[in-house]
Amino acid sequence: MASNDIERGSSGIHVFGIRHHGPGSARSLRLALETLQPDVLLVEGPPDADGMLHFLAHEEMEPPVALLLYVPDEPQRAAYYPFAVYSPEWQAIRYALDRGIPVRFMDLPQTHQMAVRPRTADPDSEPVGEPSPDDATYPTTDTEPNAPEPPTAEELAPEQLIRRDPLGWLAEAAGFSDGERWWEHMVEHRQDSTDLFTGILEAMTALREAVESEELGYHPSEDEARREALREAWMRQTIRAAKKDGHERVAVVCGAWHAPALVRMPPAKDDAALLKGLPKVKVDATWVPWTYGRLSVESGYGAGVESPGWYHHLWHWPDRTVVRWMAIVAGLLREADLDASSASVIESVRLAETLAALRGRPLPGLPELNEAVQTVLCFGNDTPMRLIRDRLIVGERLGRVPDETPAVPLQQDLSRLQKRLRLPAEAAHRDYDLDLRKPNDLERSQLLHRLRLLGIPWGEPLGIRGTGTFHEGWRLQWKPELAINLIQAGVWGNTVYDAATAFARDTAEKAPDLPALTGITDQVLLADLPHAVALLMQCLESKAAVTSDVTHMMDTLPRMVQMIRYPNVRQTDRGMLERVVDGLVTRTCIGLPSACASLDDDAADRMYERIMNVHRAVSLLESEEHRAAWRALLAQMSQQHGLHGLLAGRCTWLSFDAGMFDVDETARRMGLALSTASEPPQAAAWVEGFLRGNGQLLIHADALFRALDAWVASLTPDTFTTLLPLLRRTFATFPAPERRHIGERVKSGGAGPSTRLQACTDFDEERAARVLPLVRALLGLTPVGSA
Repeated sequence: MASNDIERGSSGIHVFGIRHHGPGSARSLRLALETLQPDVLLVEGPPDADGMLHFLAHEEMEPPVALLLYVPDEPQRAAYYPFAVYSPEWQAIRYALDRGIPVRFMDLPQTHQMAVRPRTADPDSEPVGEPSPDDATYPTTDTEPNAPEPPTAEELAPEQLIRRDPLGWLAEAAGFSDGERWWEHMVEHRQDSTDLFTGILEAMTALREAVESEELGYHPSEDEARREALREAWMRQTIRAAKKDGHERVAVVCGAWHAPALVRMPPAKDDAALLKGLPKVKVDATWVPWTYGRLSVESGYGAGVESPGWYHHLWHWPDRTVVRWMAIVAGLLREADLDASSASVIESVRLAETLAALRGRPLPGLPELNEAVQTVLCFGNDTPMRLIRDRLIVGERLGRVPDETPAVPLQQDLSRLQKRLRLPAEAAHRDYDLDLRKPNDLERSQLLHRLRLLGIPWGEPLGIRGTGTFHEGWRLQWKPELAINLIQAGVWGNTVYDAATAFARDTAEKAPDLPALTGITDQVLLADLPHAVALLMQCLESKAAVTSDVTHMMDTLPRMVQMIRYPNVRQTDRGMLERVVDGLVTRTCIGLPSACASLDDDAADRMYERIMNVHRAVSLLESEEHRAAWRALLAQMSQQHGLHGLLAGRCTWLSFDAGMFDVDETARRMGLALSTASEPPQAAAWVEGFLRGNGQLLIHADALFRALDAWVASLTPDTFTTLLPLLRRTFATFPAPERRHIGERVKSGGAGPSTRLQACTDFDEERAARVLPLVRALLGLTPVGSA
C-alpha cells in the first residue's frame, strides 16, 4: 500500500505526529480527533500501563502527573512517562475516555525495554530520581543508577543533534535560534489547525530520508538503532492488531519522528521476526504526582520543554494571552513588594506586540514578552526575571493522583499521615517551625526524622530556632523522584514506623564502628523508635566495651551527651545512655595520653578539635566525678613529655580556666614552655594552643603578657620571620578590639591594667553567698534544685 494512501486515511489508519507537551499540538489534535471520530485510539506509551488509563477520567486526577513503571524487586530500575494538561497524549486519552472509545498504549513494553537495557554493576547505588535525556519525541524518562551524564547540546556535533532534536535542525534551517522558538512560532500559537499534521509528516519524512541516506552525516549507535527499530516494529504490530480487530478508523498518536515509520508499513513478518524472543522482566505501574520543574528541559528530561508554566498559560487562556500574562506577572511582582503599576503593564503589552510585529511574527512569543517585562516592569534588572522564570515560566505546579491509585503500603501509610498531620506535599518549599511540646508538632518531627532515616529527604532540618530546645525548624519540598525512594523503602515494612524500625535495627547490626552506631542512635532517638532503641543500646554497650580506638570514643562522646542533655522532650531512656557515657568517659581518660603521643601537625589539629569537643561535652554532664577526672587528665597532659605544643598549650589553658592553676603557676608553665630549651616551632605551637581565641588573657594577666613578650623579644630575626605566620594565625583568632589593645600595650612598653583586685571594705559576704547556688546552676556547675 502506498504511503500517500495511508496518509489520506484510505486504509483507515490516521497517524498524527506530535511534539510531546505542546499546547498547540494538543489543541489541533483534539480538533482532528473530533473531526475523525475514530473507532480506536493508539497512543505512544507503555502497554504495561494500559490498566492505569482509566484513572485519567477520575475527577481527582490533576496533571502534571507521570506514569511510573518499575521492577518490583529493583525499584531503582524505573521509567517515568510525564504528562501535562497540554500534552497531546493526555488530551487524546481524555477524548477517548470521555466518549467510551477504546484506547491503548502502543510503544515497546517496558517489560522488554528494561530486560534488554544493560543493568548497572552496583545494585546498592543511590536511586536515580532525576530524568535522563532521551530523544526529543519520546516522552519516557528512563532512570538507571550510575548512568553516565549525557552530553549537552553544546557538546554535540551538528549532525548528532538531528536525532536528539530534529526540531532544532528544522529551526536552524528556518532561521530560528532553537527548536523551541521555531515550534512555538509554527505550532503553539495556532489556535486550531487540522492541516498541521500533514506538514509535520512531510517534514519528518524528508528529514528521516536524509538521515537514512547519510546525507547529513549522522550515524546512530548500534544500541540506539536497535532500540528504535524494536519500538517502531511494536507500534506497527499494534496498529495491525487494531485493524485485525475490526476497527475501521484507527487514530495513531506518536512522536513526530516516528510518524514516517508508521506510515510506511513493511511486511508484517519482518516486524514479527525482529520482535521474536525478546527477554522479559516483571514490571509494575502506577501514577505519581509530577511537577513542571521536572517537566522542563533543564531537569535533564529529553522531551522536556523550556517553559512548562508558559505552555500551561497558552493552554488555559488562548485568547488575550499577552494581556493575561502581563497581568499575572504584575501580580507576582507586587507580591514580592516590587513596583508594577497598571500603566507599566499596558506599556509592556504594547512593547511586546511591537517587537513581534518588527520580527514578522503574528503574536508575541515568550522572548518578546520577557524582553518587554525586563525593560518596563523590571527596569532592566535580571533579578526579578529569575523570580518570574521560576514561578511563572517554569512554574511550581504539583499534580495530584486519586487515592485509589495503586501504591505500595508504605506510600498509602504516608498519605494517611500527611493528611492527619496536615503536612501537604507541595512542589514549592515551605518552612515549618515545630514546637515539640505540642503533640501534633512532635508527631510531625518524628515522621520527618523517620523518613530521613529511610532515605526519603522530604524535609530538610533547619536547626533549632530561638533559645529553647523545644523548637525545630524544617523546610519541606516534595519532589517526584521521592516516589521511587518510597517504593524502595517499602521492603522494610508496610508503615513508616515499621519500616524505619526495621531499617534502624538492620543498620545497627551492620554498623562498622562506634561513631557510625552513634549516628544511627541519634537518628533513632529523634525518630522515636522505641522498638529499635533496646537493640541499639545493646550494640552501643558492646561496641564501647571492645573499642580500643580512643578517637572513635572521643567522636562518639559529644553526641551521646547531647542525646541525654534534654531527655524530657522526646521521653528517651536516660539510664541506658548514661551507662554508655560513663564507660566512654572513663576509657577516654585512660587512653587519651597515649593517643596524643608523637602526633604531627595535621594529627595534632584533629586531636585539638576532639579534645575541645569532649571538654564541652563533659562540662555539660551532671557528674562531678567525670568533670574531676577530666580536669585531672588535662593537668597531667599539660606537662606530658613529647606532647605536641598545640595540645600542651590547650591543656594548660583548659586547666587554668577550670581553676586548676592560678595566674602565677600558669605564667611559670608558660615560661618553661617558651624557654630556650624548647624548639621555637614547638614553643610557637604551644602559644597557639594556649591563646587561640583567648586574647583577654594578654590584656588582664600581666604575668602572662610579660612571659610572652620576653619570649618574642628573645627570638632571632630569622627565627621570628619563620614563626611569624604561626603567630599571626594565633592573633587572628582575637577580636579586633583585643588586637588593638594588645598592640597598644606593646607600644607602651607593656603597661596595662593590674590583675590584683583592690580591697573592698563594704563587701557583704552573707548577701553574696545567697546568690552563689543560682550562679553555679546557671553555669552548669550544679544541677538546678540540688543546691
